[in-house]
Amino acid sequence: MFLYLAFLFQIKNISLIQFKNYLQKSFSFSERIVCISGNNGVGKTNLLDAIYYLCFTKSHFVKSDQQNVYHHAQGFRIDGEFELNNESQKAVCILRETGKKEFSVNDEVYEKFSYHIGKFPCIIIAPDDVQIITEGSEERRRFLDSLICQLDAKYLQNLLEYNRILQQRNSFLKSLAETRNYDKNLLLVYDEQLCTTGNYIFEKRTSLLQRLLPFIKEFYSNIACIDEPIGVSYYSQLFQNSLKELLMQSREKDLFSQRTNAGIHKDDMEISFNGQAFKNIASQGQRKSLLFALKLAEFEILKQEKQFPPILLLDDVFEKLDEQRMTNLLHWVCIKNNGQVFITDTHDDRIKQHLAELSVVYQLIKL
Repeated sequence: MFLYLAFLFQIKNISLIQFKNYLQKSFSFSERIVCISGNNGVGKTNLLDAIYYLCFTKSHFVKSDQQNVYHHAQGFRIDGEFELNNESQKAVCILRETGKKEFSVNDEVYEKFSYHIGKFPCIIIAPDDVQIITEGSEERRRFLDSLICQLDAKYLQNLLEYNRILQQRNSFLKSLAETRNYDKNLLLVYDEQLCTTGNYIFEKRTSLLQRLLPFIKEFYSNIACIDEPIGVSYYSQLFQNSLKELLMQSREKDLFSQRTNAGIHKDDMEISFNGQAFKNIASQGQRKSLLFALKLAEFEILKQEKQFPPILLLDDVFEKLDEQRMTNLLHWVCIKNNGQVFITDTHDDRIKQHLAELSVVYQLIKL
């Protein structure tokens, strides 16, 4: 199932100005495997987030760009040099003092940030990502959408449009709270627009899950070293009826609750263990194993589609992970995977020991 691909995509260096805890700092990355060690709070995660910024035009950890500005400063700048198929690509993200954000590649400024998504594919695995498993359906939809958006620019545009229309429809429903007299034609227009974008999203999610599920199960077994009864399935109201029918059926409920109760914004990826909800009975080790399985399955799909491995960012993933699972994970990301990997850890001795056992060349950055 795993194909050997040449090392075709990497970030060579990055420069940070007034970004998070970095007033001004530059890093060069000389090896495929880069380890970043240091105590908590020195900026390991922030460095990974800066790389993520250049791939996604935003932070993985916070929604507001202003929260990433150095203390008492105004604005920040991130410069990075990537190499893709032996060609240099310069990416720059600037948050101006006015609050305006600019993003450019090779000095060409994007009119829309969404045009950049998928150009520099990247996967991050961080401790809080376990929310994909433990929290509500919104986290799992975000996981799916993040992957598909890197594969399909049309999907991202449909997703943005669906969410915009959904917000407008919900605002209209709230405005009807004091009267039952409403413009039925306007609701029909909203419904038609939701169907156009929603059906496309549903089809793409359904197709992706069919490809993703075998990888999830295989990666879980490889990391956990045991074939456990893990079940992953896709839930959507659209499996029972068309979106148009669902919106008509829920019309009265929508008017009463003042929100849209049917649609692809209710989809979920249901995860079970031996027939029960996984998050309710799984151990921490099992949850982490499944998180890695989900993310590495995402990685494998991206690699197949792009024909080169994405950058893989592993942030503090070894905490509360037993030695066997850690060894299995490292073996895959460092040996079976041929792409660029960044690994953060508070204990450089621990990472040195494990990488020495794998006999791989790596760069160690101490913060």
